[in-house]
Order: sequence, then C-alpha cells, then structure tokens
Amino acid sequence: MKPFYVGFGCRRGCPMDSLLTLLEQGLAQRGLDPAHLHGIASIDLKAHEPGLHALASHLALPLVFYPAPHLNRFETHLSHRSAVAYAHSGCWGVAESAALAMADQYNGDPQLLVTRRTLGPATLAIAH
Repeated sequence: MKPFYVGFGCRRGCPMDSLLTLLEQGLAQRGLDPAHLHGIASIDLKAHEPGLHALASHLALPLVFYPAPHLNRFETHLSHRSAVAYAHSGCWGVAESAALAMADQYNGDPQLLVTRRTLGPATLAIAH
C-alpha cells in the first residue's frame, strides 16, 4: 500500500489523547494499517501545539507545518470548505489541506482517503 499522511486541525491546548483517538477512528473507518502512516501535518499556526508534538513523538513520525497560502493550493480537493476555519486561519479546511499537502510533497497526485472527521477539539483527514 502507498504511504499515507494525516492532517490535523485543532483548538488551542487540544490533548494528545483526543488526537490519538481521532486518528485510531479514522484508520479504522477505512481499514488502514497504521504501519503505512508516514507523517502528520497541520497549519503553521499550530506549530507550538503540545498535543501535536506529543502525538508525533509517541508515534515516531515526522510533523510538518504548512502556511495557509500553501494549504489553499488544495482548496479544489476539499470535501468541505469552512468559512469559520478561513476566518481563523486563512485556510478553507486545515485537516484536509494539511493531509493533501503532505501527501503531495512525498507522493504527488494527492487524494483524500478519509475526509474531514471531528472529535471534540480536533479535526482529522487522511490522504495518500
């Protein structure tokens, strides 16, 4: 199977446990093998979120942050465009855009495997 990447959006202070639970649900939804998860991504506004760093460390995966203008290149691929997300971040959908950006960086021709899912303070998407 082709490597895949997870994108996260989250509120400030989102705990690692919430992110991990959401990730486990997303993987189970599509029957994805965690061994093929090769990275975690988000918007650069979240670069100092302890939960994201703790999750990347826990899973021993690279964590990459992208600026909103880079993420907006993937707007046409999004399953959902959020005016609220755009107002806060300058990006129409952080989780899906971040997953697509990382998949594009490493695989090219990115596609969503799991569209935007939400659990409490976090959103997730998975792309390859």
